Amino acid sequence: MKIPILFEDEDLLVINKPPGIVVNRAQSVKEETIEDWAGKKLTSQVERSGIVHRIDKETSGCLLIAKTPHVFFELQRQFKEREIHKTYLAIVHGSLVPEEGEIRAPVGRLPWNRERFGIVPGGREAMTKYKVRKSDDNYSFVELYPQTGRTHQIRVHLKYINHPIVGDYLYAGRKTSRADRQVVGRVMLHAWKISFTHPSTKKLVTVEAPIPDDMMKVA
Repeated sequence: MKIPILFEDEDLLVINKPPGIVVNRAQSVKEETIEDWAGKKLTSQVERSGIVHRIDKETSGCLLIAKTPHVFFELQRQFKEREIHKTYLAIVHGSLVPEEGEIRAPVGRLPWNRERFGIVPGGREAMTKYKVRKSDDNYSFVELYPQTGRTHQIRVHLKYINHPIVGDYLYAGRKTSRADRQVVGRVMLHAWKISFTHPSTKKLVTVEAPIPDDMMKVA
């Protein structure tokens, strides 16, 4: 497995996760995961092979991996305290108006389908800010700044405002996603940038993952 490394020092690394690779091990996952790859690369024993957070299988982009237990728990703390900032890029259906805004709606598992999430009463507070980079009648190319870290938050929020992500087999609707898949091979979502305080140097580190070719073709 070849994984592009965007940043690395003795404490941590940031990879550019390719789409189509699962991050964490699970009984249902038979193929090699990022966690497997990281476990082979790291010399010290770290919980979950240093995987501090996760992104979906079909999402590409920045993923933070700790090399030591101390760094792992410090980065987890930064996530919990919302000190780590992430920027995503997505291609969504339709012309998104207004060009800048925020989406506030509680996200939780759907009672009738535990594999999916949605806007549900009693869900956890969730907010996503966004800015449109480019749009036409068919698609919008959007920057997204999640202020909370709920599972599938960006995908659910964009569905909620009737601008689902292109290729989203879970939330764009069966007919729409089937048509999308004739053009794209995955969910058009990319973890573009991540900013965090380095646990050792205490300096702000910002890492950017190049925009994938498959997104550039559609955008």
